[in-house]
Amino acid sequence: MSSTLLRKKSVAASIADTEDPEHGLKKEMGAGQLTIFGIGVIVGTGIFVLTGVAAAEKAGPAAPLSFVVAAIACGLAALCYAEFASSVPVAGSAYTFSYTSLGEIFAWIIGWDLILEFAFGAATVAKGWSGYFERLMDDIGIHLPSSIAGQEAGFNIPAVVIVAIVASILIVGIRESSRMNIVVVAVKLSVVLLVIVLGFFYVKTGNWSPFIPDQTAGAAKSALDEKPLIQEILGQPTSAFGVPGIFFGASLVFFAFIGFDIVATAAEETKNPQRDLPIGIFASLFICTILYVLVSLVVTGMVPYKDLGSPDAVGAPLAYAFKVNGVDWASTVISIGALAGLTSTVLILMYGQSRVFFSMGRDGLLPPWLSKVHPTYKTPYRITVITAIAVALLAAFLPLKVLGEATNIGTLFAFILVAVAVPILRKAQPDLKRPFRTPWVPLVPIAAVIACLWLMLNLPVGTWIRLVVWMAIGFVVYFLYARKHSRLARPEAEQHEPAT
Repeated sequence: MSSTLLRKKSVAASIADTEDPEHGLKKEMGAGQLTIFGIGVIVGTGIFVLTGVAAAEKAGPAAPLSFVVAAIACGLAALCYAEFASSVPVAGSAYTFSYTSLGEIFAWIIGWDLILEFAFGAATVAKGWSGYFERLMDDIGIHLPSSIAGQEAGFNIPAVVIVAIVASILIVGIRESSRMNIVVVAVKLSVVLLVIVLGFFYVKTGNWSPFIPDQTAGAAKSALDEKPLIQEILGQPTSAFGVPGIFFGASLVFFAFIGFDIVATAAEETKNPQRDLPIGIFASLFICTILYVLVSLVVTGMVPYKDLGSPDAVGAPLAYAFKVNGVDWASTVISIGALAGLTSTVLILMYGQSRVFFSMGRDGLLPPWLSKVHPTYKTPYRITVITAIAVALLAAFLPLKVLGEATNIGTLFAFILVAVAVPILRKAQPDLKRPFRTPWVPLVPIAAVIACLWLMLNLPVGTWIRLVVWMAIGFVVYFLYARKHSRLARPEAEQHEPAT
């Protein structure tokens, strides 16, 4: 059995799949579009929601350092992603990379993990979109019933509607999706820059003192609550702030950096992936890190960090900061920017989800009819519809907290596997063309693994339990279906033909 679990798909076979007329995707994207694509998903929940939560509950005014720590972990992983994405320009991101280097069982693990990351991430943002939509309607005098909109809705209609709209755009085609994303990104970046520039004039430097508040210990909570795993292992009570609080905050705001790995899922639809993918990955990550640091500095300077944890501030810390400083009109403007930002985030998360499903279906690990592309639009319309239904149901019924907790650990797990795969593929295929090479191998991959694992240990115990349950379900699916239906299980002469 071990030989089947570790069977690998060759890089040549992966690239050959992209030329198949029924299973290949249209090449439409360049470096600029990829950068905008990355910014489109990164700038969203992190700036508009998580900035206040990280400051109020974890790091205090040192929240900018939390963003820097998270960005460093992402940057190390990005160096590994860039080598794979330029060498293996095929849809599927970490799933495809793992298939060519680590073997089928690892590819399945990461693919199943990415399904969790992207689907729950998209549902989380759709839920947040509904909250800002409800706030904007209130600002213009239209009050939506709490039973159908906002965070407490029994069936969240605005969240379902935005998912349906995004799915329709994705089906029409990536060029149209990219054009819409350019407009949306321009709007929300304008709002973010307004927050930075205007907010600077309301900063009170006293709110930054002390910059790193003293660590405070609280009553030990249930292992299924918010208690970080590292504190559970060490037998410590829950705590916040101090230097550990910076890392707790980094684990929380990590959700805001998951955009750059989705850039890698666009490899197959990129005109010149060897050049454009590394540019798109690093440019989007660098720009967004600068924006996060500046926004978190401004917001914690405008109001005391503890006030960002009040009921009026949670969910909309930027609007709250301006409101308490007497700039009421900014609330409406920020809500519009948040809606634009979260719309593009939903779009790109669903895009990444559909492309991972697409690759797994094309490889036979999931039913192959999922990988059929539309005869006119050349997009994987079937899996896009299924993805939309799943995301809409999650966003409609599940609480925001449950949705959000499932996302970060999946992303970090994916980063670890990609980092491990880089030196393995270097050794297994030393002659493979690598337009971008990760520097200082194996030191950079090892550092990426350590950084991501440390952030994982700072996530709540309940998040780990949900990951274990999800992966257990995945193993059942693999051994009952995927292992037997994999294209690599077919005779060698037939393996070059995509499953039908």
